[in-house]
Amino acid sequence: MENNSVDEKKSAAKLWKTQVVDLLYWRDVKATGVVFGAALLLLLSLTSCSIVSVCSYIGLALLSVTICFRIYKGILQAIQKSDDGHPFKQFLDQEVALSEDMVHKYSDLVLAKINKGICELRRLFLVEDLIDSIKFAVLMWILTYVGSLFNGLTILILSLVGLFSCPIVYEKHQAQIDHYLALVNNQVKDVVGKIQAKVPGMKRVKAE
Repeated sequence: MENNSVDEKKSAAKLWKTQVVDLLYWRDVKATGVVFGAALLLLLSLTSCSIVSVCSYIGLALLSVTICFRIYKGILQAIQKSDDGHPFKQFLDQEVALSEDMVHKYSDLVLAKINKGICELRRLFLVEDLIDSIKFAVLMWILTYVGSLFNGLTILILSLVGLFSCPIVYEKHQAQIDHYLALVNNQVKDVVGKIQAKVPGMKRVKAE
């Protein structure tokens, strides 16, 4: 029974990763376009309106469409003297409740990621590995400058654009990008090696 549960979690994680990869690599252009366009439109809307206003406008737009369509179908049925029933009957009859199994699967996945992140932060802040902690400190220092140039919403918009554009660009130009990344990585390793050689106690000092 426990093995079945583990297999189900692994299959759910694999399915989730496959769906995300398909979206990011534009395997289904229509689906990716809808997701990317909707997310980008939402973030751009938040730059000029509050989240309450944006949600209200979206709700009003959806209600306007569904109410108008409902009235239109009602008038059409009255003119044609037909009895087609409610125009959204097929959607009203569909089951939309989240199953307990699905909630457990995805909550376990999220919980595992959160726990892994907490352990990694503990390792960095408590300096289990001095080099990794210094790298993390440099990253935080760089982010202070990024934060002074862009607000959180702008960073989210840029991240979204990068998330949906970088994978497809990398896929098309993988050889060239890997070549330059290898050069940069070698340079970074050389610099870190020189620093480790000159500064006492920096050769991968780990907490006992």
